[in-house]
Amino acid sequence: MLKLAYLLSCLTVVNAGSHSLMALATYIVGQTPFPEFSVVLMLDDLQILYYDSVTWKAVYRSHSTDSQFNNEVQSDADVVFNAMYNSMKTRDFYVKKHLNHTDGVHVHQRLVGCELLNDDKPGPLHFWDAFDEQCMEEFTYDPEINDIQMKKPWMIPRDQVKQLHIKFLYEKVYHFICIKVLQRYLNMEKNNVMRKVKPRVRLMKKTLTDSQGLQISCLATGFYPRHINLTLFRDDQPVDDDQITGGEILPNGDRTYQMRKSLVISAEEQRERHKYNCTMKRLNLDNKLDITFVSDVAESDPGSFSLSVVISVLVLMCVAVLFITALIKWRKKRRTAGKCSVQSVHYI
Repeated sequence: MLKLAYLLSCLTVVNAGSHSLMALATYIVGQTPFPEFSVVLMLDDLQILYYDSVTWKAVYRSHSTDSQFNNEVQSDADVVFNAMYNSMKTRDFYVKKHLNHTDGVHVHQRLVGCELLNDDKPGPLHFWDAFDEQCMEEFTYDPEINDIQMKKPWMIPRDQVKQLHIKFLYEKVYHFICIKVLQRYLNMEKNNVMRKVKPRVRLMKKTLTDSQGLQISCLATGFYPRHINLTLFRDDQPVDDDQITGGEILPNGDRTYQMRKSLVISAEEQRERHKYNCTMKRLNLDNKLDITFVSDVAESDPGSFSLSVVISVLVLMCVAVLFITALIKWRKKRRTAGKCSVQSVHYI
């Protein structure tokens, strides 16, 4: 029912190598089987907490036995999530009127969270608001300059006093709580979120029977964390994005990820004998893994690649047969020469 693609795509602004704590909140207007208000709290891509308006209690997904910490988290959740609930409920009336929406089911979603940079330095706090999948508000609180940077204007006009109050809340309350919880959970879940799994990368080819074209696909799979850069090149130049399909990071069933990018090559383009390759770079802390697969798929026709392989194998087999034949003949001549020399010694 709820399409979260836009808000989840916003996570790409999180710096590679850093860690994030993100709360995805959903407020629903209308009759549905879902809670009116719910929050999923994510440490990087690991769900650690669930909270909703049915019980107003934090449900933990981690295995913490520290009751004091759990009580602190519950207290923080009550402060932050109740404020979030009241804020989303209040602005829902304004947004529906502003967008001229009729009665029925409407969904207001918010993604908000902070970063811990790769030098353990507190990073920015990000905020996105969307109403019925339409992005309405976006800003960042930057602790470096202690200011809020608006990327989309406020939905509800605010005077200077109100803006100063909001800045105070993000500086002294929300950012502080977010970084504190992020650091604690990062220490508890470090074996999960700090693991590194190298990808398996393949460059695949597929003949398109309807157009006689060729599709090449670069697939990277089985990697963690999710930050990678996958690029297709033509003659050592990056292929334009509008020619490429795919590129989404998708989860595997084993808590790793995959990404695929594909390019269709027409029969005419194949005759131009271009060279294509696929490069994958990791964007995590070490930033050292760089795997390249090169394939010259520009033959006279889509099936010539397979034909060239067959011809190469046949040539190698012929060379091997000739070599073995020559070796047998040489051994026979050698044995014959040996018998002659023995006979000559016998007659003397």
